[in-house]
Amino acid sequence: MDGSKQRRRGDTRRRIQDVALELFAEQGYEKTSLREIAERLDVTKAALYYHFKTKEEILVSVFDDLMRPIDELIEWGGRQPHTLETKRQIVRRYSEHLTAAAPLFRFMHENQATVRELRIGDLFKERMRGLRHIIIDRDATLADQVRCVSAIFTLHAGMVFVMQELEGDPEEKREAILEVAVDMVTQAHKGAA
Repeated sequence: MDGSKQRRRGDTRRRIQDVALELFAEQGYEKTSLREIAERLDVTKAALYYHFKTKEEILVSVFDDLMRPIDELIEWGGRQPHTLETKRQIVRRYSEHLTAAAPLFRFMHENQATVRELRIGDLFKERMRGLRHIIIDRDATLADQVRCVSAIFTLHAGMVFVMQELEGDPEEKREAILEVAVDMVTQAHKGAA
């Protein structure tokens, strides 16, 4: 396939993902049909089928695309020493990836029952185990291990509750969430020292 055809196919795939995620957020995953996705895109259902056979395929593709940088972060973190600076870097980079994947995380929060039933629930748990593995020191106290895991979940909660529910500048809110998460990791590291 030549480069321009491949690029157009990638653009169409991305448009399908964006529209599907938008509809899932508006109506819920269960209430959204492939027909509605095709109508919103102004394409036939057959054209949509060329790229994706099911709603779950669309959702898994969105998840895979948005999680790729997180997979790379986990791989990178696994090669680094378990220093405070490495952990801070992991938290900072994870925060950036969450910001880029905000629509997916909002969908996952608002459709928790559906996510648990779909393959992306297990895929997400797998990523969280990978992050946990690279941010926790096995010889740390239980309280310090909890602080490290809680730093990651502070970033998640911030995406949903702080960003959507609290007043203020979005960048200032993101920085405040990150500051709290980094503080938790720092406190845990001091306990291990």
